[in-house]
Amino acid sequence: MDKIELLRILYLEIKKENDFPNNFQRIYHTHLYCHNGSIKFLFNDQKMECKSGQFLFWFAESRLSGLQFSKNFKATVLLVEKKFLMDNIPDQSWSINAQLHSRVYPVKPNISILDKQRILTNFSRINERFLDKEHRFYEEALKLQMQIFILDMWNTFAKEYENRKHSLQTGTLYERFIQLLQEYCLQNREVKFYSSRLNITPKYLNHLCKIHSGITASEWIQRHAKEHIIVLLQNKNLNISEISDKMEFSSRSFFTRYVKKLLGVTPNEYRVRLQ
Repeated sequence: MDKIELLRILYLEIKKENDFPNNFQRIYHTHLYCHNGSIKFLFNDQKMECKSGQFLFWFAESRLSGLQFSKNFKATVLLVEKKFLMDNIPDQSWSINAQLHSRVYPVKPNISILDKQRILTNFSRINERFLDKEHRFYEEALKLQMQIFILDMWNTFAKEYENRKHSLQTGTLYERFIQLLQEYCLQNREVKFYSSRLNITPKYLNHLCKIHSGITASEWIQRHAKEHIIVLLQNKNLNISEISDKMEFSSRSFFTRYVKKLLGVTPNEYRVRLQ
């Protein structure tokens, strides 16, 4: 595994769990296009499935377990070393929405023929770029290819993200709550805010979430807040005070205590770990 850990890009054909490298979930962000069969798994304690013709994205170190592959399963997979991907995310305002949406909805079900072609072509191109170590401008070209890859992925995710936003009007109360979380959790971390938007009591919203997902609305809010904080702390263009202001904390010290409660470390300690 020591040799594999040095690779920033891995391009694989997967038919069973053993085709993945050891500890891949810890080291790599996973991009998977399913050609045949299906893969079932637990993601944040929720049962999910990726079927033929669908795309799947797992962040490294996701709460992922219970992988089950159908007998006829076949997928093309691109694994990207976690730091390499995060270091090359284009500085776009849509970045946070894309990352947070994928942390809640890792399966992209509505993949068009054009999206499929774009995904598989990008898999191949970035692998070819990674292997072309004789290129005079190897590092620069590889980083640019990574950024193009990410922008194309965001383009695919954006379609599904916009479709899910419609559930604010048409979905169940639980679905509407999850969408509201994605829209407002950067600044609003109280159950009362969301229950008032849905015209129900905080107690009933907690009850609905418990029935649908096994966790309360309060726990969902904490999870989303945690994901927001992680994404923002990984953005080297923002300092701690700017992140605190962006999330509308009353003071930097309050923000620091809140982060320590969620992550177990202070914002500065978390950033040191990223180095």
